[in-house]
Amino acid sequence: MTDETIDDIMEATYRALCTHGYADLTMQDIAAESTKSKGTLHYHFEGKQDLLESFLAFLLNRFEERTETIPGETPAERLHEFLEELLTPADEGSAEEFRTAILEIKAQAPYNEVFREKLSAFDRALQARIATLVADGLEAGEFRADIDPDETADFLVTLFHGAQTRAAAVDRPPERTRQYVHEYIDETLRPDEATERDTVTTDVDGEAGE
Repeated sequence: MTDETIDDIMEATYRALCTHGYADLTMQDIAAESTKSKGTLHYHFEGKQDLLESFLAFLLNRFEERTETIPGETPAERLHEFLEELLTPADEGSAEEFRTAILEIKAQAPYNEVFREKLSAFDRALQARIATLVADGLEAGEFRADIDPDETADFLVTLFHGAQTRAAAVDRPPERTRQYVHEYIDETLRPDEATERDTVTTDVDGEAGE
């Protein structure tokens, strides 16, 4: 299967999911959004389940490509930009429909081992990317020395998944979460200047008293 064929089928799957959701989606729905026939889809994939498993892998590859280069002169700036990109839909016009379809797929993960493996791979890739950015910020002295990169990444990944679920389930705009995430980086991860000043004062006083 050529890259062009893969891209066509995967883009068609995305559009069909946005239109029909997961439960009602059929191979004919995907073919209708594609330049390929239903027979061609069945030639490459055993059925809807097989195609959607490949679609999840495709999404992970797209995510890694999209975030391979993160703008920003410092690790803190890159962390801001990465999370902004993560919480901003690539397609605003169908963001709500796609979030709902993905939520339906996630709901199948406890019963579908391959879905669970694909979603777990995305989760691990996301956490690893954030942990690396936080570790870079620690090395550069931009973040508090007591910050643990893995724990911070785990928290931010959980926040991301929660934001996606709430946006789909209760129509809570993800824009609000973006605001909180940026505040978390600046107000929690950054060194507390007051604490630093207190430390300096204590050190100076100690030296003066010796």
